[in-house]
Amino acid sequence: MPADERAPTAHALTVLTTGTIVPAGRMPWSSNATFLVTVEQADGTAAPAVYKPVRGERPLWDFPGHLADREVAAHRLSAALGWDVVPETVLRDDGPFGPGSLQRFVEADFEQHYFTLVERAEHHDGLRTIGVFDLLANNADRKSGHCLLDDGGHIWAIDNGLCFNAHPKLRTVIWDFAGEPIPPTLLADIARLAAGDGRGPVDELLLPEERDALSRRATALLALGALPDPGEAARGYPWPLV
Repeated sequence: MPADERAPTAHALTVLTTGTIVPAGRMPWSSNATFLVTVEQADGTAAPAVYKPVRGERPLWDFPGHLADREVAAHRLSAALGWDVVPETVLRDDGPFGPGSLQRFVEADFEQHYFTLVERAEHHDGLRTIGVFDLLANNADRKSGHCLLDDGGHIWAIDNGLCFNAHPKLRTVIWDFAGEPIPPTLLADIARLAAGDGRGPVDELLLPEERDALSRRATALLALGALPDPGEAARGYPWPLV
């Protein structure tokens, strides 16, 4: 990736890592505690972000550890692949409500979501990429509203806490591309992932069995070469859908 494309990501990560977190309000309709915050810099600038403290997580027996780690691992996987689908996300130990994840807030058209975006062909490449990403990450909760269209026309995937389980858990609304070949450029990135290239930052946040499962999913996708079909199993979809 060219340096001019890396720079904004590096800057966002620096802001998230070094800024002072100031709560602005709790975000509604979240199953876990989620806060809109501003991240203030020493030079007086500030940027909005989404803060999810560990203490506000609802424990899940089948997702050991903290969902905050999985949120960060999803960003790191996106970065390792070079796909740029998950907003910059870091772990912070000094949040106002304790340790948690901190993610760059996406300025988006919140009237748009997967079911509206998929109606327009110009968004298909971005949505297809998120669909492949979710297969790799084993996302158990890709709702329509988790796909955000920013003012530059880029689609971001948020709310990635229910990822990386060692057992098959995929539940997603992104099935419109089932049966289609995975683009060669994405397959090349998956091949790098399967070989372990640049995956260390992801692996350090996962359990050994989750790391092994990620490798198996990458290898299986390479062999399949296409997006799978959910069949008739209703378990392939999250609830609610939006």
